[in-house]
Amino acid sequence: MTRIGVVTFPGSLDDGDARRAVAAAGAVPVRLWHQDVSLGDIDAVILPGGFSYGDYLRAGAIASFSPIMGAVRTAAAAGMPVLGICNGFQMLTETHLLPGALVRNAGQRFLRTDQRLRVECTATPWTGRYTAGQEITVPIKHADGRYVADARTLAELEDTGRIVVRYVGTNPNGSDNDIAGVCNEAGNVVGMMPHPEHASLAGFGPDSEQGLRAGTDGLAVFTSVLASLADSEGARA
Repeated sequence: MTRIGVVTFPGSLDDGDARRAVAAAGAVPVRLWHQDVSLGDIDAVILPGGFSYGDYLRAGAIASFSPIMGAVRTAAAAGMPVLGICNGFQMLTETHLLPGALVRNAGQRFLRTDQRLRVECTATPWTGRYTAGQEITVPIKHADGRYVADARTLAELEDTGRIVVRYVGTNPNGSDNDIAGVCNEAGNVVGMMPHPEHASLAGFGPDSEQGLRAGTDGLAVFTSVLASLADSEGARA
């Protein structure tokens, strides 16, 4: 059975939610600790959200030096699917596994809302179950979620199809080009500010046409990686 690691850092508060989403998708969630030096026997890894230690200096900056991040970098280079959610996205930019940076929201306020998004790229292990252009609703909750990059990097991301999700209807934090998530050149490393784990269980997600708190638009992030891994295994067989 597919095993997906979820790393806990001091201060993490969404690691449990990420593990529940992994289980809901049909995989085995594996607890990892930031001081581990090995990822162990897993097939993919998630860096969850939740204000990791040292964020008061710069979001994700200190956590990016945790021992386990060396193993994450090695695994990412070898093609393992890696997902950074919110604070995890910040860590991925701090370790230069993803380009750009996440800085304080425009307006200098913490945001918490159910946000409309458009899926732009389905060629990653984490988005293959969506369709290009599909609009979904996923919660956001962050203070340092404004994605910024220099003009050359933004042009490269646009030209190579590496913008994974964009904000739709409103740009809540002032991110360049309405960017809510990006991927690396190989496509296996994805970072996003919205929280798909909070839109994965009916009764605990955003409001939807199906009812209050019924939205599960984020679950496909986790079922996508299972399908991707299964396809990869089948191709090797």
